[in-house]
Formats: sequence, structure tokens, C-alpha cells
Amino acid sequence: MKKIGLFFGSFNPVHVGHLIIANYMANFTGLDEVWFVVSPQNPFKKKSTLADPYDRLEMLNLAVEDCEHLRVSDIEFHLPVPSYTIDTLTHLKEKYPTREFVLLMGEDILESLEKWKNADIILRDYHIYVYPRPGYDGGKLKDHPAITMTDTPLMELSSTFLRKAIKENKNIQFFTPQKVIDFIDKKGLYS
Repeated sequence: MKKIGLFFGSFNPVHVGHLIIANYMANFTGLDEVWFVVSPQNPFKKKSTLADPYDRLEMLNLAVEDCEHLRVSDIEFHLPVPSYTIDTLTHLKEKYPTREFVLLMGEDILESLEKWKNADIILRDYHIYVYPRPGYDGGKLKDHPAITMTDTPLMELSSTFLRKAIKENKNIQFFTPQKVIDFIDKKGLYS
């Protein structure tokens, strides 16, 4: 049975921090692949700050096209909006019964997991690999049996930082793959 890590997010835009975390998870934790699950509308984020979901999906595809163990999923594009992780997990389990799905999340997200729809079911039925985030420690759930804290390199880069840099006309070379920069420039995103 293939073990797939699910890296949920807006990826608005994708940056090297996302790619480093996903690559680490795919190569150092026993996962066979990591799937980036693009959320068209995260229930915790303002819609006005998000680039078009298809643009975010395309930027991810450009970023991982040469990466052997990284994939991009548009599964949430075919589910009701806003996207709830439990609904996506249920759908994926039905669609891919021969795969085991593991959630990937940062310590910051883990600290708010109890606010999620059906968090108790997620913790009961799925394993969660957690990567470090500056200023967080995972909170009270870090010792839960479903949680594995990983030694993923600490990433302080954020999509918010990248959007602000683009808006201020700063050079974002090396913060995201060149193909993504070219796409952002061509579409005039975030400026």
C-alpha cells in the first residue's frame, strides 16, 4: 500500500519553503509521495487575498514538474466550497482505497486543529506528520498518538512575505522557482 502525504494549503503563491518541506517529507519520513492539495477556499482565510485557484494550481504544477515524489492534486476543486479536510480525506479514501493517507502540517496548524470540523475523527483515523514552525511548539496535541513530530528544516518564509515583496517590486529570485516567477510576471499576479 502506497503511503501518501497530503500537504494542504492555499499556496498563494508556492515558495521554496513549501517545496523543501514536501521534499523532506517525501524522502525522510517513509512516505512514497507527497501530494500538494490546493484549497480553492480555505474556511480560515479571506477570499479577497487569494489568487485565482487555477493560477495557484498552475504555479504548483510548474514548481514540481521535475520532482519525482511530489504531485499536485485538484481534488478540492471538485468538492463543496469552503474545503473541509475531513470531507477531502473521506473522498480520497473512497477514490484511492489502496493508498494510506497521512496529513502534513506545521506546528502552528496543529495548535488550532481542535477547531477543525471533525478533528476528533481526523485524529482517530489518520496519522499526522508535523513540521516545525517558528514560535510554535505544537501545543497540547503534540503528544497525541496520531502525531509524529519531524525534524524537517525550519522554514521562516511565507506566502504573505512573497506577496508583499512582489507588490513592492522586490526581486524574489530564489524564493520560488523561476518558472513560478515567470508565471506571476506574465499574469501580473500580486502586484
